[in-house]
Amino acid sequence: MKKANIFLFMKHFLKNAFKTKVIYAMLTVFMLLTAYAAVSGIHNYSEQNAIRLEHQQKARQSWEANPDKHPHRMAHFGSFAFRLKQPLSMFDYGIESFTGNAVFLEAHRQNSVNFSDAGFSTGTLRFGELSMAMLLQLVLPLILFFLGFSVVAAERENGTLKILLSQCAQWKEILLGKSLGLFVLALLFFVPIVLITAFFLFFGDSNAIQSDSWLRFLLLFLGYALFLLILCFMTIAVSTTSRSSKNALLTLLGIWLLLVVLVPKTSQAIASSVYPTPSKFSFQTAVEQDVIKKGDSHDPNDPYFNKLRDSVLTVHKVDSVTQLPFNYGGFVMREGEKTSAHLYKKHHDSLINVYEKQNNISRFTAILNPFTAIKTISMAFAGTDFKGYVDFQNQAETYRYQLAQEMNELQMEYIGARVNNSEGKTNVVGHEHWEEFADFEHQMQPLKSSVNEASIGIYSLLGWVLLSFFGLGYLSKKAKAI
Repeated sequence: MKKANIFLFMKHFLKNAFKTKVIYAMLTVFMLLTAYAAVSGIHNYSEQNAIRLEHQQKARQSWEANPDKHPHRMAHFGSFAFRLKQPLSMFDYGIESFTGNAVFLEAHRQNSVNFSDAGFSTGTLRFGELSMAMLLQLVLPLILFFLGFSVVAAERENGTLKILLSQCAQWKEILLGKSLGLFVLALLFFVPIVLITAFFLFFGDSNAIQSDSWLRFLLLFLGYALFLLILCFMTIAVSTTSRSSKNALLTLLGIWLLLVVLVPKTSQAIASSVYPTPSKFSFQTAVEQDVIKKGDSHDPNDPYFNKLRDSVLTVHKVDSVTQLPFNYGGFVMREGEKTSAHLYKKHHDSLINVYEKQNNISRFTAILNPFTAIKTISMAFAGTDFKGYVDFQNQAETYRYQLAQEMNELQMEYIGARVNNSEGKTNVVGHEHWEEFADFEHQMQPLKSSVNEASIGIYSLLGWVLLSFFGLGYLSKKAKAI
């Protein structure tokens, strides 16, 4: 196998491709779609982050503007946590439009994340959003299939292959050269998207330099490059094994429908059937029932907290809670918060585990489906996957718990032991304490976590690349010129 011959077939393929007007029409339309997707993605990222930062600041100002107040009232006054969009979300929206971006944080209660874009849409969002990731995952494969379906099949039909093989050309050289030629065409569509994303990270996002966004960027587009290479090999292989150009095109369209529509939808349906999830009402009811069984900190006659009170009195060798060196009400609220938070975490972890099992069914199809593999990789490195959403939930819950416990500690320390309620304006704590508690800042999940989430997709693409090379080698022995 000679490299010179491989590059010769590659150049011949490109020369023929640019002789037709189809490539220019496709390139023009794709670039217009890319421009629209890029502008929409950047605008959405900038606008949404500006809105969320503004409301986070307003929530903080509202918190700090509170006058001297009883800490327990401040715990119920609460605050908000807003999820900021990550830099690469301008490229791949992932599931962010459906998961919400804000949650109200208060004592004793874990609220759901609300205000998703889908909740305010007219219903058209279910058909997907035009993003640059969508163009690479769905549209570009169709373009490559159309550009390459007849590359080998047509030459077999018109007798060109017999002439090439009679002049000592090898099947390996022909197949590899045409595959690389198609990959070069793919790069014409792919590189502009890479440059737009890099330009945005460099000039449009001030946090990209300090974060790991550039490393995510490199891993993300390396994955897409492998994906496009696989598609090129796949196209040439189908063209080689098909008896006619028409059959090759129909086969490639069938592969696209199978891998893009049927397999993902079927795996999702199976996952939901095998691992059903409880309703929101059932979930909340289960948590509340467990809290009641364990002990209700707001019930003065609760058996669990009566035993706790007796043990505290025994330890401090006093007869009444008013003789304790701290406010007993704050102590009860602190212990109650521990209990409710622990029980909520147990139920929440169980629910997330069910969702993970559902996702795993779809994720494992990536082993056989490169379209699922690249989608998994893309959302993971863009920070717009399910794991990123759960990470935000965990950060918000950690902050909520710390806020509630800080208010309980203030009550124990500054409210008199004889005070047993939060009424009136005398049993209060100075407002300067509100400023001492730091504001919520959403942090992107660690890169290591994203790599773990994308690992199946990464291994899948690497395996498909190896399979493609071996497949071309096998085809070169079995392919026929007639």
